[in-house]
Amino acid sequence: MHSFTAPFMKTSICNNLQVLFTLLIPHMCVQRTADTMFLSQQKYICDLLIRFSMLDCKPCSTPSSSQKLDNTSGEPLSDPTAYRSLVGALQYLTWTRPEIAFLVNQVCQHMHAPRTPHLSAVKRILRYLKGTPAHGLLIRKGNLNLTAYSDEDWVSCPIDRRSTTGYCIFFGQNLVSWSSKKQASVARSSTESEYRSLAHTATEIFWICSLLKEIHFYLDKHPLILCDNTSAIALAPNPIFHARTKHIEIDYHYICDLVTSNIISISHISSQAQLADLFTKSLPKAIFTNFQSKLTAPNPQLSLRGDISHNSMVDQNDHHTQQKPENG
Repeated sequence: MHSFTAPFMKTSICNNLQVLFTLLIPHMCVQRTADTMFLSQQKYICDLLIRFSMLDCKPCSTPSSSQKLDNTSGEPLSDPTAYRSLVGALQYLTWTRPEIAFLVNQVCQHMHAPRTPHLSAVKRILRYLKGTPAHGLLIRKGNLNLTAYSDEDWVSCPIDRRSTTGYCIFFGQNLVSWSSKKQASVARSSTESEYRSLAHTATEIFWICSLLKEIHFYLDKHPLILCDNTSAIALAPNPIFHARTKHIEIDYHYICDLVTSNIISISHISSQAQLADLFTKSLPKAIFTNFQSKLTAPNPQLSLRGDISHNSMVDQNDHHTQQKPENG
């Protein structure tokens, strides 16, 4: 069987993909070699820093602090328009910077009535981006298996005690889908919350498999979901637990059908190796750096030392402005 990624490395198709990415995603930069494709939005980051007067800010190593955002701390912003504009602009960066997806989701929840701690959280994201402007998604050749990491942070929201669902899905060693989202209702147990997260992850995997079948590509092995909740894993293929878990009956039947039909499999992973944690909670520096390195990579064609200075950032911005996408 021909490699699924091989056609994407052909010149004519890569040219068409480059034009497509540039049209759909703001200031998308596509760089490729014979075996890789690198997607980044460095110019867009530069534009944001200039637009919101953060070009001279001090970079930080992580995009979040340990403090959770609520709707009572601090003072209301006198002009919430700028906050909404900045948060809206950051949403487009999650196309190539999945490690900020959780934080962007958090600040988006306060668009209606932003307060000073919310603005500080947004500025911290910009400070993190200032120190890592050339990071992005690196697409490489490799195995052709689907592997997903699924997790939740139970009753994590201090306002309504709803949980946060997070997942990331790899096709081979390439990150192809990710999500960070607050659950629709309060979960009465961590198992219930984890099972909802599994259902969301399985739905996305099922859609990806359907898309692959549309282009006549079939996986050698059924997709694997990695979860760190042993109760949720035991529940998936075991109907004995059904009577005690009627409150998650729909999700139960959906996951059970997929597992018993050998469409997906679910396996345990330690919490220390659970990459989906990056999409559900703020993490300490060491753990964040480790997980972030497995999702994104610095531009392989650049050698950066420390943060980028004001002048070099502006020069890089001007350089990208002059570049035009190749025509296929």
